[in-house]
Amino acid sequence: MKNYTLYLIRHGITQANLDGIYAGGGTDIPLCQEGKEDLASLAQQFVYPTVETVFVSPLRRAQQTAQLLFPTSKKLVLENLRENHFGEFEGRPMAELKNDPNFQKWMNPQNKYTPQGAEPVLEFHKRCSETLLKMFEYMIKAGISQAACVTHGGVIMSMLAQNALPRRLPEQWMTDPGCGFQLQTTTSMWMRDQLVEAVRIVPFGYLENTQE
Repeated sequence: MKNYTLYLIRHGITQANLDGIYAGGGTDIPLCQEGKEDLASLAQQFVYPTVETVFVSPLRRAQQTAQLLFPTSKKLVLENLRENHFGEFEGRPMAELKNDPNFQKWMNPQNKYTPQGAEPVLEFHKRCSETLLKMFEYMIKAGISQAACVTHGGVIMSMLAQNALPRRLPEQWMTDPGCGFQLQTTTSMWMRDQLVEAVRIVPFGYLENTQE
């Protein structure tokens, strides 16, 4: 049975990452120079797959990453690959947020607190799961056996915690900037179980020789 493969990759480093700023779907910032250099270093040391099609978030940091890693590939911008919108917490430093009572309330899922102006958590998770399955649906219908997707850390964690094997908690799917996972599924696995299998880290060779 035919396998369909999707390389799910997190965007590169931004200045907000370096400065400890909480930047989600409501903050459209580019890669910083260190982020561009880090991606170039990863591409030089390790191997990224060659694909004709790349799904990409509309935010600049993801689009720039896609262009640097897959310069000749066709880019399909999907609005639903955008990072979660953090509302009142967007653009604020973590050092400040850790003392914010609303942020502390939000960090405890039992409170079911939605920050002012933010995307509700359940809606975010629903969007992520549906988008992962729709990318594979597009590939199956178009006869595309391999594609890549450049998106955000929160999106990747949500997608894989819901729809990937092996089963893991969201934080166990955390990935470094410019890195991600090779996913694969079959038509029957996608239709029957709405599951994909995470089989390898991307880029190839990254962390493969690391001793735990």
